[in-house]
Amino acid sequence: MSYELFVSLRHLRSKRSQKFISLITWISIGGVMVGVMALIIVIAVMSGFGKNLRDKILGTNSHVIVGNFAGKGMRDFEGVIDEAKKLELVDAASPFVMSQVMLIRRDNVKGVVIRGIDPGREATVSDLDKNIKEGNLADLNKKVVDGSLMNDKVKRDGIILGKQLSRALGAYVGDTVRLVSPVSRATPMGLIPKMKIYQVVGWFESGMYEYDSNLAFISIQSAQKFFGMKDKVSGVGIRVKDIFRADEVAQELNDRLGFPYHVRDWMRMNKNLFSALRLEKITMFVILILIILVAAFNIVSTLFMVVMEKGKDIAILKAMGATRGSIMKIFSLQGLMIGLAGTLLGCAAGFTIVPNINEIVGFIEGIFGFKAFPADVYFLTRLPSDIQWWDSLIIVVFSIVICYVASLYPAWRASRLDPVDGLRYE
Repeated sequence: MSYELFVSLRHLRSKRSQKFISLITWISIGGVMVGVMALIIVIAVMSGFGKNLRDKILGTNSHVIVGNFAGKGMRDFEGVIDEAKKLELVDAASPFVMSQVMLIRRDNVKGVVIRGIDPGREATVSDLDKNIKEGNLADLNKKVVDGSLMNDKVKRDGIILGKQLSRALGAYVGDTVRLVSPVSRATPMGLIPKMKIYQVVGWFESGMYEYDSNLAFISIQSAQKFFGMKDKVSGVGIRVKDIFRADEVAQELNDRLGFPYHVRDWMRMNKNLFSALRLEKITMFVILILIILVAAFNIVSTLFMVVMEKGKDIAILKAMGATRGSIMKIFSLQGLMIGLAGTLLGCAAGFTIVPNINEIVGFIEGIFGFKAFPADVYFLTRLPSDIQWWDSLIIVVFSIVICYVASLYPAWRASRLDPVDGLRYE
């Protein structure tokens, strides 16, 4: 052990004449600990929210979407699927038809996005089948008998609604809804909107309000017939093995297919949303780092008081041959050790709280009698959290660097102390 480190440790030990300085030292350590702990918890919760949101989006949508610039549908979609499956990172592909329609149930009317899917292949490119709470995807291919008519029983195509959409329309499993297309068709009676009656065979809950209130699914054959697309589809959904490499798959597939096809990945389609989350995460990091900066000011004041208290010791060390660099090292090491102690304690507290954060929130809710995250508002039953070790490492490095930098000026002032001034009145 170098004598500089030995002297630094001696200075940090509590003595009767230095109890106030020792208290300030512990307050500095506590400030660093609280700052690091808060940063780890908040960043973990925000990462958890981002992951939760990403999983909900990808639970209903494919990782990569292939569309057509022509806007009149895609006829050779099987060729596109075969081309996509040649890529190593592609897991599966499925065609779909998408359009906007109106759904009517009695006096309730709702404009929605209708998606025609192949139930067998859709389960391979999204988690829609896991989100269905009543019914199943296979029911879309079955003709459901409508027993609501008095004189005859009619077999109708099935439709699956989002949970909030089902509530808004008052349409539940077994009920019928009218699907109305805004595109009119010519008849001897003039232009009239196209309409068809479907029977609700299930409902799904993705956890995303926009999807649960504005999305419905029918079979791809029924959608092609209703929208007059014959053997064409709107696009092809693709599932990749690594969601974070979806942009690579999209670029390579786009190069292979060329015009008139266009390929988009989930990151590009939701760029604004995830950019906002990333910006919010960075903003919270900057705001919470101020807690560590406050603790750093405590370190500055602590070291200045130590320098004033140890003026005689510094003078003796200099008289014995200690260089300015050694004196500066002694006091900068004190600041570094305070930072290390606070950072390690903050990490321990943060990594302990994050896995048990829901139990802690539940305990606080029980004491004060309120619900921190109502499920009908946030669509969350648990507070999501996800410790990102890279983020945690950045927090640790920032904390230690700030504490070390804060100790440099008091250490520099100590190194400039004249031995004669320190021993003049001794």
